[in-house]
Amino acid sequence: MLVHDPAEPVNRVVFGFNRVLDTVLLKPLATAYGWLPEPVNDGVRNVVNNLGEPEVFINDVLQGNGRRSANTLGRFVVNSTVGLLGLFDVASHWHMPYHDADMGQTLGVWGVGNGPIVELPLFGSSNSRDAAGRVIGLFLDPFGGTDSDTVKDIKTGKRVAGAVDGRYRALPLTEHLEKSPDYYRALRDAIAQRRAGRVQQGRAGEVRPETPAAPETAPQPPL
Repeated sequence: MLVHDPAEPVNRVVFGFNRVLDTVLLKPLATAYGWLPEPVNDGVRNVVNNLGEPEVFINDVLQGNGRRSANTLGRFVVNSTVGLLGLFDVASHWHMPYHDADMGQTLGVWGVGNGPIVELPLFGSSNSRDAAGRVIGLFLDPFGGTDSDTVKDIKTGKRVAGAVDGRYRALPLTEHLEKSPDYYRALRDAIAQRRAGRVQQGRAGEVRPETPAAPETAPQPPL
């Protein structure tokens, strides 16, 4: 697919910064994380996914996806109880597969165009619609208005664990793309294609397991 990247020279500078940060910090953490037993990795991912279900549910509703919103709500209830606060993904075994949803996808479902590519410090490659979605999503955070230190600690832990787990899952793809003649463009295009597919999934409203074919962000998932 074609991407609009008019600020490519500036984006490449930011990409260089992100890549250094990834090389010295996030990638080593993700590699070490991968050495942990698989049940530990699965448990971390399950908890992170479960903590994110309220946001997914809000976006499912905003997209008008009745089936997906019901599926998300069911997952949250089942995994928060039977799954021991999300440690175990019981819902998937009960035919309620996990899917993600965010405000950038919601804007796409509403018909907002991709806009130009922007490389964000720490967050990586994005289009302007998804970047705006990140900001709007802050105001839709169901726990955003609380002053509870416990909730803040949980949210911080979710972001850190999600970043490391996301980077770990992206390792095979990024290691492959790093061999391309132009890593910046290869990664940018892979992310753009993945995000376009995510919008199409939202429009279709299907409830099916997601395939981790490409990362949602650059190798620096949001911290």
